[in-house]
Amino acid sequence: MRTLTYYVATSLDGRIAAPDGDFGMFPVEGDHMPVLLRDFADTIPAHVAGALGVEADRSRFDTVVMGRRTYLPALEAGIASPYPHLRQVVATRHGGDLPDAIETTDDPVAAVRALKQEAGSGIWLAGGGELAGALIDEIDHLILKINPLVMGAGIPLFGGLAHGVRRFARTGVRAFASGVVIAEHARVRD
Repeated sequence: MRTLTYYVATSLDGRIAAPDGDFGMFPVEGDHMPVLLRDFADTIPAHVAGALGVEADRSRFDTVVMGRRTYLPALEAGIASPYPHLRQVVATRHGGDLPDAIETTDDPVAAVRALKQEAGSGIWLAGGGELAGALIDEIDHLILKINPLVMGAGIPLFGGLAHGVRRFARTGVRAFASGVVIAEHARVRD
């Protein structure tokens, strides 16, 4: 069965973006970048990957699931298909008003469960926080790029999440001189 991995940048206080959705405060330079470009090439938008000479091979992920607010900045920049190398699924309550290259769902839990039953490599949950909160019980792996900054307010890592303990076991940690830490965790199933 395929797995769902929530791979996302976060601040020390668990914010994945500013209140307005901006994530430009996360560092894009430093000794962590070669690792991100090598190990997570599938998650780099095509226009950025092309400019950097990075080629996605779909070995880690072949599908991306994201919320509408995560997808819209690309569309507003004139990029209808930010990840053409991946199957792109957008969770939205606004129906199918997105470009044809984008699949939509108004039931992300059912969509992820169906995706997990299909053949392929991993499924990447790109965000946002509200979608991650809705999908918490479907997340098999967390890969957090923890950045050395505190935002105070902003979009939480898991938005709208009701109280309940979900356990994850640490499977790896890589710390960089840039201050970025990549922390990997796997779901502990009861």
